[in-house]
Amino acid sequence: MSERGITMLKEAIYHRPKNNFAYAYDAETLHIRLRTKKRDIEKVNLIHGDPYNWSTDGWQVQRSDMFLQAQDELFDYWQIAVKPPFRRLRYGFELFSGDEKLVYTEKGFYQDAPLDDVAYYFCFPYLNRSDVFQAPDWAMDTVWYQIFPERFANGDVTNDPGNTLPWESAEPEQDNFFGGDFRGVIDHLDYLADLGISGIYFTPIFKAFSNHKYDTIDYMEIDPQFGTKEEFRELVQRCHEKGIRVMLDAVFNHSGYYFLQFQDVLEKGADSRYINWFHIRQLPIQTEPHPTFDSFAFTPHMPKLNTENLEVKQYLLDVATYWIREFDIDGWRLDVANEVDHQFWRDFRKAVKAVKPEVYILGEIWHDSMPWLQGDQFDAVMNYPFTHAALDYVAKEKITAEQFANQISGVLISYPDSVNEAAFNLLGSHDTERLLTICNGDKQQVKLLYVLQFSLKGTPCIYYGDEIGMTGGQDPGCRKCMVWDQDRRDLELRSFMKKLIHLRTSEKALRSNGSFRFIETDYDSNSVVYERKSGNEKIVFIINPSSHSVHTELEGSRKYNLWTGEAIGDTPFVLTNAHDFSIIKLNPIK
Repeated sequence: MSERGITMLKEAIYHRPKNNFAYAYDAETLHIRLRTKKRDIEKVNLIHGDPYNWSTDGWQVQRSDMFLQAQDELFDYWQIAVKPPFRRLRYGFELFSGDEKLVYTEKGFYQDAPLDDVAYYFCFPYLNRSDVFQAPDWAMDTVWYQIFPERFANGDVTNDPGNTLPWESAEPEQDNFFGGDFRGVIDHLDYLADLGISGIYFTPIFKAFSNHKYDTIDYMEIDPQFGTKEEFRELVQRCHEKGIRVMLDAVFNHSGYYFLQFQDVLEKGADSRYINWFHIRQLPIQTEPHPTFDSFAFTPHMPKLNTENLEVKQYLLDVATYWIREFDIDGWRLDVANEVDHQFWRDFRKAVKAVKPEVYILGEIWHDSMPWLQGDQFDAVMNYPFTHAALDYVAKEKITAEQFANQISGVLISYPDSVNEAAFNLLGSHDTERLLTICNGDKQQVKLLYVLQFSLKGTPCIYYGDEIGMTGGQDPGCRKCMVWDQDRRDLELRSFMKKLIHLRTSEKALRSNGSFRFIETDYDSNSVVYERKSGNEKIVFIINPSSHSVHTELEGSRKYNLWTGEAIGDTPFVLTNAHDFSIIKLNPIK
């Protein structure tokens, strides 16, 4: 039954019945993907059936069309959603190219489908509901706003550190303070609600030495410069009243140098009961020229915690559950999450979900994150691959529209759809240059980037002040005081952002579970066209970063420009001006 005379590139054909290639999308539905060489295959059928469904004619199977979901630089990716009646499935693939046909199974390639034994076929043994990846529903449609608490607003000068500077009186430095606090955030919640924000991500708020607070001294205490626990409880309650969720930053990879347990090790050395809370390589402890203990990067100010130590694990799990149970927070963002052992994160998930099942768990990982996104650890990761692709395409002009589409497709194909729907999409943060600075002051580029961010799968996050055109270089330049002076804020850009947020939240096809696919990229204009769809609703985005206008053909439907509010006539072409975008809703012709 082996194949003869087949010219399809078999080496490029790939499937694995697990992870992003075969997964339970919900309690009834399986998603199955196949990879083939780019433009090598014209049609793919899924051959599928229940392994126990036999008759006198043999194994009973169906053939169902797969659709071309995405392409990257080298490959095509085909997908299908199937609902096995008895939640178990055996399956293979039937591939067509011209007059050629090839059948691909777990045991290899054949000219015709072998139907005498299900052992030939890929196996999804059983769709267990407990194996379905499920991020909190609310998180998928949240618009996040990241706040660096020390620099957002000073609402209470009585809790300022002794060396606090007047607001905006100096450039941000690694070690200066301006007095931002919880009261300042509470005072401006109406500003955030008016913008359309439905989630706040706070960088660390716990007692620490630095202004950034990633060097924790006490995980159970609020830093005094931010306020009291009562004020934080008020902040969370006020946010919830306005429909705004609250996510805190968990720095569990490392503590601060002044963490009491680390200070005990410094004092007592091998006699300290906390000696195994850290990764000490040499005693007595030295910090120069390099620390004699494992730390974040090589900084002596952030000793790495030994999360495999049972006492450390229990301490941190108690921290994680305490702030949910006592203050009703809605999520944890996990700092340097990839350097902490997987078992810790599995136990972390069980602990926090037991207290509040709908809590959102977001990991800071900058690379391929599939090992953390299998339903037993995180709900999402920070989508830096999107960040880099978008900035390289629009702001830095380092890649073409086709390369951008390939990179985004590669990200989407790397994960199940259910994972992509909860991805945390950002364009800037406290770790990067300000967006307007990256764009060299070109506000139109900023707008194009935000349109990209708010129209892709996943949940978008705005870094505080970017919506009013704040600038700043790398840390500490990106951590300026929020500008509250109306005369120095870009109110037009803020209005643009408010409109974009409203569009995102009001159009069903733009919500995170709407489908996504690229339609075309244009070499001459370097423009990209892609589609969001939900049911019969279809919205097409045209991003044109070039210096001349483009005409895009969109046929078969009545067209309406969602951004300008204009109906488009009978012409099949849509005009998009230079350095601009179009958002076109296609209404089926009845």
